[in-house]
Amino acid sequence: MKQGGGSVNMEYFVPATLSEALSLLKKWRGKAQVVAGCTNMIPDMRSKAVKAEGLIDVSHLKNLSFIKEEKTRIRIGALTTISDMAFSKTINKYAPILSEAARELGNPLLRNRATIGGNLADASPAADTAVPLLVLEATVVTDREGEKGRQIPIDRLFVGPNKTILKSDEMIKEVMFFKPDLGEKCAYAKLGLRNAMAISLVSIAVLLKVEEGQCMKARIGLGAVAPTPIRAHRIEDMLIGGKITESLIRACCQKVEREIDPITDVRASAEYRRSMASVLLRRLIQRLLSEGTR
Repeated sequence: MKQGGGSVNMEYFVPATLSEALSLLKKWRGKAQVVAGCTNMIPDMRSKAVKAEGLIDVSHLKNLSFIKEEKTRIRIGALTTISDMAFSKTINKYAPILSEAARELGNPLLRNRATIGGNLADASPAADTAVPLLVLEATVVTDREGEKGRQIPIDRLFVGPNKTILKSDEMIKEVMFFKPDLGEKCAYAKLGLRNAMAISLVSIAVLLKVEEGQCMKARIGLGAVAPTPIRAHRIEDMLIGGKITESLIRACCQKVEREIDPITDVRASAEYRRSMASVLLRRLIQRLLSEGTR
């Protein structure tokens, strides 16, 4: 196999079953990496950033590509492509913010190859699918050979830039979340430097349930403003139980600027990201209120 124009000693496996994939992961524990769409792997190989001695290609495991509606929840297989989520009638009905985030991820070619499992396992602070999944309080289901898989709340999955709590022989199998309750409304926004293939400068998702002006439930997810995608728990606490007035919205927007921890890089300054997080939060709350949350 070639990497960055030079030869590298790297094994390549194409398991026929999930069981075979898990067996390879255990055998090559810490030395092999699971790949599917390879939308991040190929650039990493070109830049010689790959340290794995083996690649386990699970893209042929079709039983891990699905979107299933159950009585109270939605289940999405780890190998479901971003494109499939973007145009799924089920996702658009119960989690339109996830469809919207999927449609804004990369370009059509990338969306046709990238998977939800890969997007989460890569653990980018700007991971597009993570932000709506945070407000949906999704659970990541994993599998390991010879051991019972785990159900990990998504807000506990990420531990740092490109780092998760997944063990070296553990693989994401599916993502699931409960259908929103009656009266819960969601909105999503992403700010990038251009319309196409933009990595988020700031992304935000908001879920609100409002009855007679009082906030009964609030969930806020943010991306690209901290080392990991995050829930804004303190802002949620400010909203829940209160009347959503202009003064409360203003206080929440001021608070979010202090709560996040963005970096300055070639795409934007930390100060700009703080300001835009505040602006987007205001816009989304106002949008949901104007849509008539119950």
